[in-house]
Amino acid sequence: MRAAVLRRLDTTWRLLIKELSAFGVVGAACFVLDLGLFQLLYAHVGWGAVTAKLLSTLVSMTVAYVAHRQWSFSHRARTGLRREYLVFAVVNGATLLLSLAVVAVVRYPLGQDSALVLQLANIASIAVGTVVRFLSYRRWVFVAHDHPAAVGARAAAALHRAA
Repeated sequence: MRAAVLRRLDTTWRLLIKELSAFGVVGAACFVLDLGLFQLLYAHVGWGAVTAKLLSTLVSMTVAYVAHRQWSFSHRARTGLRREYLVFAVVNGATLLLSLAVVAVVRYPLGQDSALVLQLANIASIAVGTVVRFLSYRRWVFVAHDHPAAVGARAAAALHRAA
């Protein structure tokens, strides 16, 4: 029994390390994409800070969903593209609102228009959002096989195959 528990813990830790590592790589790539696109749109194209942040986040979010589904959380239950992307978008929407609020507060009430200061605010908002996203993805988006959404998806697929 003790050996079984140790094997289970080993497997759990290995999966967690895999998820964290892949999440980090995908996150780093999307972070660079987000920062680069924000910088391009704000400092070089001349768009407003909030508009630039909105577009950079939407682009990086879509790239992140595909990469997380196919790599970071590929071993987790599949509950349907529509459900997963909707929950993914809600989680990212919440963290986007947080990022937009931080950038907007720094830009307007605090009166900062320096690209460096706004980029630092952007980075701080991304750091907080990263923790929220990882925990939310594991709990609500890319769920465990015994999660009710996964059980429901399997039941619906079985009914569809039987029909």
